[in-house]
Amino acid sequence: MRLTIRFCLLLLVAGAGAAGAGPWPREKGTAFLSFSEEGDREGNSYAGLYGEYGMNARDTLGFEIGRSSADETSAMIWWQRALDRGAGPDRITISTGMGVLQRDDELVPLAQIGVSWGRGWDSLPLLRGIRGGGWLAVDARLKVAAQMKDQAELAKLAGQNAGLLSYVTPDVTAKVDATLGWHATSSMMLVNQLRLEHRDDIGFSGKLAATLVRDLVGPAKGEMGMVLPLWGDGEQAVKLAVWFAF
Repeated sequence: MRLTIRFCLLLLVAGAGAAGAGPWPREKGTAFLSFSEEGDREGNSYAGLYGEYGMNARDTLGFEIGRSSADETSAMIWWQRALDRGAGPDRITISTGMGVLQRDDELVPLAQIGVSWGRGWDSLPLLRGIRGGGWLAVDARLKVAAQMKDQAELAKLAGQNAGLLSYVTPDVTAKVDATLGWHATSSMMLVNQLRLEHRDDIGFSGKLAATLVRDLVGPAKGEMGMVLPLWGDGEQAVKLAVWFAF
């Protein structure tokens, strides 16, 4: 209920978005800004402010600031470069990022590397005939943080709240997201994302996120959906977001 109230307030105040850069660089001189929140029925949540700026045809600069119910605050700046030069059906990018994580009044460094691949439906035989078109993308990332909690502390957190560890940043995270998006109408998109993750603290997990994105006012869009656990730890969660592209 609190998440729904926050989302409605954001719509009223902002009149308004979040999508990762993926394999498509932001056009030169354009920007993207979003606020998103994801939370489960146990009260665990993560809220993030995300932005991108197109530096040129191949380079995108971005940032992300996040806060979780595990009493963590993080900030990261990242740079992405396109490798495909815009020719052919495949879009391929690499990225790297640096940042900091605050937990229990302690600051530690964060580092991330990633690679993304994508295609539009026009180049996919089984999908090209579907009205409206869409995209398919696969994003792989490796994130490393300095160690902050030992096994005893992690076990204590798990005992307090079974889903809380999903919102605690581990020392090492390897993640692959496969996204299938469809422009169902001129003002609405359906986005399905399979999230596969391996953490050094709780192992492997898989989730399916299904969201609906609709145009609001001007360059603003709103997103609402569900995140369903398939394998490993985690609880069903609600995802809400507002986007601006300008």
